[in-house]
Amino acid sequence: MEELKNKKEEVKGDVEQQGKIVNNNKEEKNIKSKIIKTVKFIYRNIFQTRLFVLLTAAAILLKTILLYKTVIFANDSLESKYIYMATVFISIMVSFPMLAKDKIRFWLCVFLNIIVSIVLFMNEVYYSYSANLVSISQISNLQYGKEISSALPSLLHLTQILYFIDILIILILFFSKKIKIKKQTKKAYISGIIYAISVILIFSNKINIWLDDAQEHKFNKIQQIEKTGIFGYHYIDIKSNLNMKKNAKYKTKVSMLNAYNQLMQTYNNKYEIQYDFTEIAKNKNIIIVQLESVQNFVVNKTINGKEITPNFNKFINQNIEFTNMQNQSYSTTADSEFTVMTSIYPLENGMCFSHYSANDYNNIYKNLKKNNYETTYIHGNAGTFWNRQNVYSRLPIDNLLFDNVFSEDVERISGYVSDEQVYRKAVEQIQKSDGKFAINIVAASSHIAFDLPGIENREKKVNIDVGEAYKGTLFGNYLEAMNYADYAFGIFVDELKKADLYDDTVILIYGDHAGLPMYNEEMLQYISNYGINNDIQEQINFSNILCSLKIPGVDHFQVTKPTSKLDIKPTLMQICGIEDEFSIGQNVFSNKNFVCINNGRIITEKYLYNVDWYSIETGEQIDIQSLSKEEQDELNFFVDCMQKELDLSLSINVLNLLK
Repeated sequence: MEELKNKKEEVKGDVEQQGKIVNNNKEEKNIKSKIIKTVKFIYRNIFQTRLFVLLTAAAILLKTILLYKTVIFANDSLESKYIYMATVFISIMVSFPMLAKDKIRFWLCVFLNIIVSIVLFMNEVYYSYSANLVSISQISNLQYGKEISSALPSLLHLTQILYFIDILIILILFFSKKIKIKKQTKKAYISGIIYAISVILIFSNKINIWLDDAQEHKFNKIQQIEKTGIFGYHYIDIKSNLNMKKNAKYKTKVSMLNAYNQLMQTYNNKYEIQYDFTEIAKNKNIIIVQLESVQNFVVNKTINGKEITPNFNKFINQNIEFTNMQNQSYSTTADSEFTVMTSIYPLENGMCFSHYSANDYNNIYKNLKKNNYETTYIHGNAGTFWNRQNVYSRLPIDNLLFDNVFSEDVERISGYVSDEQVYRKAVEQIQKSDGKFAINIVAASSHIAFDLPGIENREKKVNIDVGEAYKGTLFGNYLEAMNYADYAFGIFVDELKKADLYDDTVILIYGDHAGLPMYNEEMLQYISNYGINNDIQEQINFSNILCSLKIPGVDHFQVTKPTSKLDIKPTLMQICGIEDEFSIGQNVFSNKNFVCINNGRIITEKYLYNVDWYSIETGEQIDIQSLSKEEQDELNFFVDCMQKELDLSLSINVLNLLK
């Protein structure tokens, strides 16, 4: 009986279990059925209707807000006006899919979403590195993709998938046959037409007002965003690049020279020479060294008790130190070379080298050659990169040396011949000179991402310990790369001294541009220990590069006022007693007290101008009306001069007005 009872209970349990399984299966089927019905409802009422267009618009708006919050307005609150501007432009953009039928409408939405998402993503990546917005002109830089891509790993983040995740889901659904686009009704087509006409009538005049206002500030991208938002900026950028020559203020050489001479006369009357070194280095040999990514904040600094750049420090502390040397653009090495060579502002991201390499300029090599210097240019990279072979082969350079003059087994870092080997080759070349020589050396080993791939005997050449906090980070890699660049420069100085070429030679060293993103967290933490504590100081730190000049017979002193790389050419010509026919920059030893960047920023001793004026000391925006009449006039004078300098440079570059 006991066994029979147990069997009945087992059977009963099995029945109950099976009942539960059946019920669970029914619930799962019901859930699946509801999901399928929901998905079908979404397909039928979203993908197959014009609601899909509006959802595409909403997705683009959210991505735009993501860009604003991530980088452009990361340090400020996002004002509602920027969301409103974006909404207006997006509403206009989706008017075109609204007018289309069926599958064409669907694919127009997908295509628009893809294009805008790519543009927003590119802006985030580029702004993260250079604090600047991407331009249509930079499409031409894709030919240098291999070299440029080395910077990408440090700029990519998982959150950036949000720019593309919705597109990916839609395409997966479509190609898995889950989305089927049915023909629309006549009523729906008419509603699309009504939407498009209404939006264009309501917003087109407002957009025109915004664009007209923004185009008054053709050099300042931040001002253009202030007036029109990100989409208005890109419209202006495309339009200005298609009409570059029309945007030039000066159409003829005569009108340009008249404006230039008036500006130079103004500067000559207003500013005086503080240190007169005219012809102090006449007939001296000249060495110019451009240092990859070397910012000024590493100078005379330590990490875990060791100097980051002991050889740079020694050189700077024995010679003339420029503590406030500013770069002229936020972009490339090529722009830096162009500025030093011509004393003219560069255009957008290497454009002068890639688009205007056939132009005539009053360049530094021409001036040196006229004065019987043997000229040399040396770079450990291929001559094709940034079109350097074409640029420099047109100039009076006696010895043009790229990576092809080095053996195959020579040490290479990041794919370029290492700085150490470039310096050794430079000394060999100098020793071959019979008379006066002038050599321009471009070092490249300390290029982003700063991990020094290919370096040999690393423990000998990198001897700082960045510590656990920074090890393996972009900032830690940067400090190690600076330490290597310093090591290689020390080798160069030693080789010059061995060859008796150091003491009686003019030597200029400077960084080409920033190495780290403006708001790299580890860097900001580090520099806060040295008094850089507000956003304006951080912006200036970004464009402040190492610079020092050795003039034989001149002892160490500091120049603390703002100076720029535009000033290098006229300064070298002045101290060497060489006529300089055309330079927008000024002698660094004058008391001119402001410099400009080609995006419309101005840096003075007390203020930074970026749409508005800001105090460097406090980081706060200043009310210019609260200043004395004298100071107001001076700040307005700076803005006027900035506009004139940039107009001159743009006109010269795009119309070849120095031909």
